[in-house]
Amino acid sequence: MKNPASNADSYAVIVFDGISPFHLSVPCILFKKGGKNNSVPDFKVKLCAVEPSAVQTNAGYAIQVPQGLAALKGVGTIIVPSWNDTSVPPPKKLLDALCKAHQRGTRIVSFCLGSFVLAAAGLLDGRSATTHWQWAAELAQRYPRIKVKPDVLYVDEGDIVTSAGCAAAIDCCLHLIRTQHGVEVANHIARRMVVSPFRQGGQAQFIEQPVFDSVAPDRLSQVMDWMTQNLNAAHTLDELAERALMSRRTFTRRFRQVTGTTVGQWLLNQRLALAQRLLEMTDKPIELVAEAAGFTSPTLFRRSFGQAFGIKPSAYRREFRGE
Repeated sequence: MKNPASNADSYAVIVFDGISPFHLSVPCILFKKGGKNNSVPDFKVKLCAVEPSAVQTNAGYAIQVPQGLAALKGVGTIIVPSWNDTSVPPPKKLLDALCKAHQRGTRIVSFCLGSFVLAAAGLLDGRSATTHWQWAAELAQRYPRIKVKPDVLYVDEGDIVTSAGCAAAIDCCLHLIRTQHGVEVANHIARRMVVSPFRQGGQAQFIEQPVFDSVAPDRLSQVMDWMTQNLNAAHTLDELAERALMSRRTFTRRFRQVTGTTVGQWLLNQRLALAQRLLEMTDKPIELVAEAAGFTSPTLFRRSFGQAFGIKPSAYRREFRGE
């Protein structure tokens, strides 16, 4: 899973006239330098335009972009954060630069309508991709060689990653961080931003707990915290409701309101996330990982992990460590 290249943590973001400040800000915020926090990598982000210039945003103000397309050389990932209009063809210079970068082994990522730029460059031919659901049909019609997936948050094909609209850009960036640096780093950055580390999507992602100190009622947040600290124990709805000083019906209703999912699914998500961390950070045998994460048997653990991530636990550990 980890990219061993020395430029793996360097990112170039394409800036263009009419760019959304939100889409532009997402990679700049998530990939900001770790500073004194040793748990966050020292990401490097630079803004590039077709030509160095002042670029007008769709919010009415301009951004000075100091670097042109020549600065794309040497970065590990290029991000195209949407596009201003699907009817406006991207400049040939930009398309050529993206193709050359891809040939060099650079990973290319798009947010929202940025998939139309990648499609125009021919980078999505024969691949699965996504975009904002409102424009998914247009993308499929204009580029029939693309397998458009309109109902997912993002599609990761390794060297090409496409994501859906707006907030899905955050999910996509957290996914990039998670695959490169692991669950702990991604979760730390998600907590810093007060967003969920995982949201349900077509790339085997799922909803983890929200930052419950901020969003959950006090008693319920205490129970969720206790559940998180005791994932290896068996939990029943009656026991949890009693601990929350609620009826079973009220507890399940409030729990869904706060988390957007059921108690059982939430627990499974927490256990899978813990299992990921144990596989990444320890040499525990699979049987002990399953036990520590609260699965009743290694067989159940392997099946649940495979269904969630599309990979066996042992293979996940090997790929994460680059073995």
